[in-house]
Amino acid sequence: MKYHPLSIRPFLGAEDFELSRNFYRYIGFQEVLLGAHLSLFKVGEFGFYLQHAYVKDWIENTMVFMEVENLDQLFEDYSLLDLQKKYKKVRLIPIRTQPWGRAFFLHDPSGILWHFGVFNKQ
Repeated sequence: MKYHPLSIRPFLGAEDFELSRNFYRYIGFQEVLLGAHLSLFKVGEFGFYLQHAYVKDWIENTMVFMEVENLDQLFEDYSLLDLQKKYKKVRLIPIRTQPWGRAFFLHDPSGILWHFGVFNKQ
């Protein structure tokens, strides 16, 4: 490659844009409002765009994987937020061990499935 990518930012949709904005801020992302229907959510150098757009088949088939340094700490932090009581459709699924590493799963208010994980050291 003769160019050097600086970031990759997926576009995620939201069934209820305001509810999803609140959710992502609540779990620790910083929001940069880009317009009435578009926000950039960041943690460090990682980011994604949240847009006021809902296509059921798209949303129900969207998955995002985020590699983290301390999976156990993040799971504990999210567990303490009581997400499933605060957000009706949100589901937090405990850490599972896989052949490639470990991960836990979080469904956002629209149904997007987040995988938070760590890979086995080689």
